[in-house]
Amino acid sequence: MNSPRAAFSDMQDGTAEDWQTIAASFGDFAKTLPDRIMDHLKLLEGDFGGFKVDRMTHCLQTATRAHRDGKDNEYVVCALLHDIGDTLGTYNHADVAAVLLEPFVSEENHWMVKHHAIFQGYYFFHHLGMDRDMREQFKDHPHYAHTLEFVTKYDSPAFDPEAETLPLDFFAPMVREVMARPRKSLYKKTMEEKA
Repeated sequence: MNSPRAAFSDMQDGTAEDWQTIAASFGDFAKTLPDRIMDHLKLLEGDFGGFKVDRMTHCLQTATRAHRDGKDNEYVVCALLHDIGDTLGTYNHADVAAVLLEPFVSEENHWMVKHHAIFQGYYFFHHLGMDRDMREQFKDHPHYAHTLEFVTKYDSPAFDPEAETLPLDFFAPMVREVMARPRKSLYKKTMEEKA
């Protein structure tokens, strides 16, 4: 069954009724975001990028390590999705992941995901002629230690073909929970009124 459609073909001609129709469709579409995110994450399967495990396994291992260490669901979801940007953001993957997570996570976890690539650079930037201490520009930032812990304990060691790797299905309920309702969004107030 087709849903009703707005009557305009140019946004400036839209009426309140048109925009209520669009808002209703937006809500239904937004509910499928967690599944679309997980489907996109699956694009990392088979992409080894020179590592011993593919990028999907790396994400699963990072999340597994965080979960086994008792981190909360929001943190574990950040660990799971931290490299989702590899598919579309070859040169800024951390920014892509951070943008996807920003409406749903704390400022601390958002900052961690956004800056994890710079922090991880400590292990290899010097091999590429870059400054391995680039992360030190943030040493006085309130989220420095949080991000350093993420990279050191969960992200950097998660390239081990022998390490425990929980399946995506294990994390799916966490992704759905964390992404069920945005904390911050341009559309947050409207969405709350519709709920």
